[in-house]
Amino acid sequence: MCIRDRYQRRVHGDYQIFGGEVMALSREENVFMSKITEQTERFEDMIEYIKKIVNSEAELTVEERNLLSVAYKNSVGSRRSAWRALSSIEQKEEAKGGARLPLIREYKKRVEGELAKFCNEIIKLLDERLVKNAKNAEGKVFFLKMKGDYFRYICEFATGDTHAKSSQSALEAYKAASDIAASELKTTDPIRLGLALNFSVFYYEVINEPPKACALAKQAFDEAIADIEHLEEDKYKDSTTIMQLIRDNLTLWTSEMGDGPEEGDH
Repeated sequence: MCIRDRYQRRVHGDYQIFGGEVMALSREENVFMSKITEQTERFEDMIEYIKKIVNSEAELTVEERNLLSVAYKNSVGSRRSAWRALSSIEQKEEAKGGARLPLIREYKKRVEGELAKFCNEIIKLLDERLVKNAKNAEGKVFFLKMKGDYFRYICEFATGDTHAKSSQSALEAYKAASDIAASELKTTDPIRLGLALNFSVFYYEVINEPPKACALAKQAFDEAIADIEHLEEDKYKDSTTIMQLIRDNLTLWTSEMGDGPEEGDH
């Protein structure tokens, strides 16, 4: 082995290979590497590290579940943005009868395949491990909301039966999360507010029911405002930021009731 190879550290699954020896990473080391990959914006690597903790069947800490959320949201988010840009380009090319339209559509399908892969992967983890391993209401709402979100993301690009099934699954997950949140979490809790924000976006964008979207968002906002004086200091910034997003959506939806872009997604 050359000197360079002897001292080179490489990542392979949940092992670090160093000096020819293979060592399994501890839970703390996987958390550490998840943070390093987040800081370096290597979100797909981040997924691999945090998945090792998920697959251990342990209940995730607040920090770990936030790392999981960041890893998948960024990996999927960049592809959602790419898909939207490609859809816009496709429409322009179609309007002018562009000869390169087949190439654009082929690449768009590739992005859709990547979106489906990541969305289905996290949904499987949620179904098989995360929801059932969550011991408290906050964790269950967090993961059920997450499940609804990723089915909603599938709805953005899917068609036909896949769209219909994903829409129904998202609705069921959001409703299950809302039932727990309504009975177990405070009206000002950022997880409950984030759920209301995303559930209302689902009604507006996917189900195409603006009145329901507005009613859900308004109820969440009004209830939180009524209890704002009791908001814990450590949650104040997160809660008020989400409340502002809910209010922005309400302003947009009630004034236009059209096909505007989603203004908030937490």
